[in-house]
This record gives sequence, C-alpha cells and structure tokens, in this order.
Amino acid sequence: MSVIAFIGTGSMGGALARAAAKSPLTERLLLANRTREKAARLAEELGAEVCDNATAAREADVLFLAVKPQGLEAMVEGIRSELSARERVLIVSMAAGWTVDQLTSLIDSHPVVRIMPNIPVAVGGGVTMLCASGNVTAEEKALVKELLAASGMVSELSEPLMEAASGVTGCGPAFAAMFVDALADGAVACGLPRKEAIAYAAQMMKGTAELLLSSGEHPDALRDRVCSPGGSTIQGVRKLEEGAFRAAVMNAVIATWEKEF
Repeated sequence: MSVIAFIGTGSMGGALARAAAKSPLTERLLLANRTREKAARLAEELGAEVCDNATAAREADVLFLAVKPQGLEAMVEGIRSELSARERVLIVSMAAGWTVDQLTSLIDSHPVVRIMPNIPVAVGGGVTMLCASGNVTAEEKALVKELLAASGMVSELSEPLMEAASGVTGCGPAFAAMFVDALADGAVACGLPRKEAIAYAAQMMKGTAELLLSSGEHPDALRDRVCSPGGSTIQGVRKLEEGAFRAAVMNAVIATWEKEF
C-alpha cells in the first residue's frame, strides 16, 4: 500500500483522486490545493487528509501533479527542496503539452509518468493514456493503472501516439455531444419532447459503446446488423453518407492532431 498525494483538486484532479480513493493500494490520500477549502470539501467526501504542497512532496510515494500547464514550473520550484531530499518519488503529471523529456528535465532524477485523462473520468467512464520515463519500473506503471482503474480505461501508449489518440479520447467527447444534440434535434423535429430526445440519444450512445466494447465487434458489423434490407436505418445511413458524415468526423480528428504540431 502507498501514500498517494494530489497537488490540485480541480475537476480533473478531483475525479482522479476519487478513483485513487477507491483503490485497495491507497494507504493514505493527501490533498493539496491553492484554495484549501476546495481540498477540504473533497477530503471530507473521500476520508482523505488536507495538506500543503510541501507536505505532499515530503510524504507521498506517488505524487499526482494536477495543476494547469502554465503553473506547473512554478509549482515544482516551490517543492524542489522537498523532492531533492527524497530518494525516489513517482511523479504523475497531467499537465497538457508537457512531454516526458520536459517533465524529466524539470523534476530531475525522479521517475515520471505522463497521463492524459478525459472528461468522462468524472463518472468512471473515461480514458486515461499514459507514457513514462525510462526509469519507471513495470511495477510503478501497474500501480498507476490500478490507482486510476475506477476512472475507466487506462492504456499505455508511446508518447507520439498519445497525441494522435487525444483527438479521439480528449476531443471526442465534444464530437459525441454534438452528435447527441443533432440526434435529439432530429427527434424534436419529428415531435419528441427535447428532454426525452436528449436522454434517449445519450443512452443509445452509451449502450452502443458498451456493446462494442463487450463484444469486440467491428462497428461496421454492428451497423450492418441494424440495417435491415429495405429498412429505415439504411435510408438514414444513406443520408449520412450523402452529407460526408465519415469524412467530416475523420477530418475533425485529424485537425485536432495537426493542431498539436
């Protein structure tokens, strides 16, 4: 069991702290935040301890850095003496745009794991990608995966592929929300009340995703099962193809990837 600390308890840090609190590998959970009251509210919910940044750096076996990218360097400078006094602390950063090499240069000799979680981690249905510096052991990677398991899927990727995947995992929720909204608009145009239209569309997306994940079925195969010959679904698919639906979605993902470079 390990002492786990979070510096930063905003929406993403708080969601992952909730996941870590559920792990049997968490012995103590320490929470530090610029606004102490915010950390205190979360600590009360999770049975955690509120501390300052220096205490988190001194006592944690695994230290999650959940601060905004532009504030990371200053925050690390503030705990540098505590980190320097430690032989080994596993640092887990979720600062967007900070590569493993940049994090390693900033944090010196400590092992570093870079993670990229997405918004649905808040409901245990997210995707968190990770990559690590060369001095992170297999056991430490497994520990991070276990600590975040309650937040959803945790997947290790090479760092270059993380940027490609972020177009699906990080930006995808916005695209999915647009699709749910469009489905609901269509249903409203056909007479369905908006509240029900949104609920039905969102539940359909959730159920379809769970079906694909549990079965391992290719999406095309699932589509073909729904499209009866001469039926209404194939007519809807035809309209989507006329509107270049696939190309629009593919181009959206590619555009997010190109923005990274």
